[in-house]
Amino acid sequence: MGGMFETIRNAWKIPDLRRKMFITLIMLLIFRLGSHIPVPGMNAARLKELSGMGTIFGFFDIVSGGAFSNATIFAMSITPYINSSIIMQLLTVAIPKLEQLAKEGEEGRKIIARYTRYGTVILAFLQATGLYFGLRGAVSNPGIFSYLTIALSFTAGTAFLMWLGEQITEYGIGNGISLLIFAGILSRAPQGALIIYSNYNMGKFGPKGILGILGVTAVLVLSLLIIALVVWVQDAERRIPVQYAKRVVGRKMYGGQSTHIPIKVNLAGVIPIIFAMSFIALPSTLVSFFAPEATGPVWNYIRNMQSRIEISILSGLLVMFFTFFYTFIQFNPIELANNIKKNGGFIPGIRPGKPTSDYITKVLNRITWFSAVFLALIQITPAILQAITGINGVWFAGTSVLILVGVALDTVKQVESQMLMRHYKGFLD
Repeated sequence: MGGMFETIRNAWKIPDLRRKMFITLIMLLIFRLGSHIPVPGMNAARLKELSGMGTIFGFFDIVSGGAFSNATIFAMSITPYINSSIIMQLLTVAIPKLEQLAKEGEEGRKIIARYTRYGTVILAFLQATGLYFGLRGAVSNPGIFSYLTIALSFTAGTAFLMWLGEQITEYGIGNGISLLIFAGILSRAPQGALIIYSNYNMGKFGPKGILGILGVTAVLVLSLLIIALVVWVQDAERRIPVQYAKRVVGRKMYGGQSTHIPIKVNLAGVIPIIFAMSFIALPSTLVSFFAPEATGPVWNYIRNMQSRIEISILSGLLVMFFTFFYTFIQFNPIELANNIKKNGGFIPGIRPGKPTSDYITKVLNRITWFSAVFLALIQITPAILQAITGINGVWFAGTSVLILVGVALDTVKQVESQMLMRHYKGFLD
């Protein structure tokens, strides 16, 4: 942690990096200001109620930094862009033309980015339309004019956030979209602290006084342990050794060196948790949309699904499934084995070709099992905390911590690499 602040302090001394960091801060400030501009015709009280009911809106509210429950123009946050990016990644695997574009370097990536933007606007409008019809109880004066005003305001808010994220990526430091989500979640920290304080006052951590303070301390220590574990896993990688054979071309000798291929332990990142949360929250979201007044044991069970321990276990199993699914979409062992063979390389003790791809698949399976179990535990930790203490631990555990740590580490690495490019400090030490 100290190294992180040291890196940022050193980067601030370099004029070019200071300008980039300043631009990033200004853009994030604009994002936070926009999170307080209300959409005309929406009832914020109804949205606040929905965001606390265990529906998908609760996740919207965390990612948007409270913009959803306040009925502001950034209520949908950047989630349509994330969905559009995931769809484009899946289509790139399924459609040969897109796969070819992805391999064409910078130009191909620009075309795919343009398709992703179009997809974002279309998905944002569809999502805004769904929100309007699903949240008719939160609309002051329903009608065609209200629909156009609200749907277009939500869509424009998401499109503006996408542009803001791209400006941060191009002119600032770090990945702009990730930093917007980071800023949204971090802005909930004061509210999280207030919830802990109010729970302490209500005696949920034990009787007020020494026992209550010890309870609060135990929860905070557990949060720090979760953060430390997430940092360790996010940085962890499995290195596969590769030996390159010597080749003589003319009078020069090439190759002969030993190197390694690093494979990140958590290749899937936070995507499996987002997928699993969406699946689990879908039934209660649909009920809140289409049957808000329905009564009976089944309807009540669906409404309170998120707080049930069996649903938390199902959620953990879904996270494991999506971790495997997403990892094997992203990483192709056969292609990697072929690239090693083409470059005259081999893994010591493994024959080139199919045995190499089988070996890489076996390694990938092992680390993916570890990653899947780890992500499932991260996902169900808040539910376990809530079951034991009766306190909602969403902010300081689970998905929020995974996103915060991942984005912070990635941004600091980008700062370090830019510092290295400017004065080669790493080579001189």
